[in-house]
Amino acid sequence: MMKKYLLFAILISICLCFSVSCKTNRLKKDTLTIKTQAGISYLLNVEIADTQESRQKGYMGRKIIPQGTGMLFVFDKDQVLSFWMKNTPHPLSIAYIDSKGKIRNIYNMTPFSLSPIVSTGSVRYALEVPQGWFEKNCIKEGDSIDLSILKQEY
Repeated sequence: MMKKYLLFAILISICLCFSVSCKTNRLKKDTLTIKTQAGISYLLNVEIADTQESRQKGYMGRKIIPQGTGMLFVFDKDQVLSFWMKNTPHPLSIAYIDSKGKIRNIYNMTPFSLSPIVSTGSVRYALEVPQGWFEKNCIKEGDSIDLSILKQEY
């Protein structure tokens, strides 16, 4: 009888741990608006990585990232940012964005590369999308993102 209770307690503990870890790995989702200098707006469904853990993990291990989606990395202060593609099998493009929402740099990134991709100045955000998405939508340095989604309560 004691073994049954012990086994039951262990199973409950495992389930609770799994539940908590799954909850902390879920990222907030929203729709980001990107405005070009030509006056065209694009919508992008994004996951928001705004914690140390979520920023470190990013797209690592994801083999498929659908077109029209991305991940917005949010930092607490302006700084020179550096990203790499360790354990990331899907080719990505990254935009570095300043605190006013202006895109400062856009780079393509190579799957599994350990080479750092560094912003040319202090920025607050990074936006990763499937490689070629920026180019396909004529989004360039100098275009901007609408930061109002970051002011909402989740």
